[in-house]
Amino acid sequence: MTIRFMRLIVFSSIVWVVAGSASARAQTRVSAPGVDDVRLNQIQVVGTHNSYHVAPTAEVMEQIADFHKSLARAVDYTHRPFAEQFSKLGIRQIELDVWADPVGGLFAAPFARQILKAKGKKLDPDPDEGGVLTKPGLKVLHFFDFDYRSTAPTFKNALEQVKAWSKENPSHTPILILVELKDEPQQPIPRYPVKFDRTTIESVDKEILEVFDRSSLIAPDDVRGKASTLREAILNNGWPALDQCRGKVMFALDNEGAIGDLYRADRPSLEGRLMFASVDPEAPAAAWFKINDPIRDYERIRSLVARGFMVRTRADADTVEARKNDVERRDRALSSGAQFVSTDFPEPRPEFSSYKVALHGGAVARPNPVAKPKTRAEIVDLEGKLK
Repeated sequence: MTIRFMRLIVFSSIVWVVAGSASARAQTRVSAPGVDDVRLNQIQVVGTHNSYHVAPTAEVMEQIADFHKSLARAVDYTHRPFAEQFSKLGIRQIELDVWADPVGGLFAAPFARQILKAKGKKLDPDPDEGGVLTKPGLKVLHFFDFDYRSTAPTFKNALEQVKAWSKENPSHTPILILVELKDEPQQPIPRYPVKFDRTTIESVDKEILEVFDRSSLIAPDDVRGKASTLREAILNNGWPALDQCRGKVMFALDNEGAIGDLYRADRPSLEGRLMFASVDPEAPAAAWFKINDPIRDYERIRSLVARGFMVRTRADADTVEARKNDVERRDRALSSGAQFVSTDFPEPRPEFSSYKVALHGGAVARPNPVAKPKTRAEIVDLEGKLK
């Protein structure tokens, strides 16, 4: 075989691959010179806040409004199932509110449904359909007596949904799952959930590994490598390449304070843990930060991102911005360089306004505006536009 003929075969193969990729679905990345050099922290994606959330029915919403009108307005939003968020909206970060339920049944009979039954009113759908809430294990919901509707009633069910979609879309940009461990009393009915202690906190990592193979996760140990601390690895070595992380999932702990301290206890760089944690920038575990207000903390976010850290912020809260079509917070969040910009409105709700949070041109993941990758200027979409 001549060299000229071999070159012709190679060239024909490249043309075939490029032509095929041109019609690829949203999960396939854009192939262009320099994309392989992009690091995980050099991108920006859109996420959703309380991603499992389904707004209370009208009857339950009336009960919430009787107690607190502004709270009723704040919880009036509904998210699509996870697979639709990923495929139709390009979401690459979700958030789960997780409650401990080691015995089972703690959240199976919400008080709001008992009130409706006592008044002879129409009941909303039973959250314990199939007995899923009566079984022991971590549960996913907002407030357990009044704002309890969820597309993923258990933590494992939520993770299984993510895993199923990820398996079908193996080249996707990594998905961050933000976990908030909740154990505060319920109001206006003072019920007391199970507190997160060492045992219940250990169950979080345990349930993650019951769903995901360790090799499919991006954990603190993977980023730290041989460095003495996670912070040192970030500042000296940086995050892994984006292409090395495709098809994987990473977790971050929303909680600071006592719960965060328990999770990091005796593990200053989160050794052996599966979730990153928001800590002081000088702490050994510093790598990822939760900074919810991109207006007040705009310069702080930009500074952290410029140093190589990752940040999650919020483009809106409590439906306030969507009702007013106020885009200031959204635009500051996007320009801050925060890698994960979370919203309750990845698509508009017409009865509120045209407000939504999405990357320009239907991009799924774009080069970070602060931690800029060394790619060609025309590369604006690092995964593939939504169809």
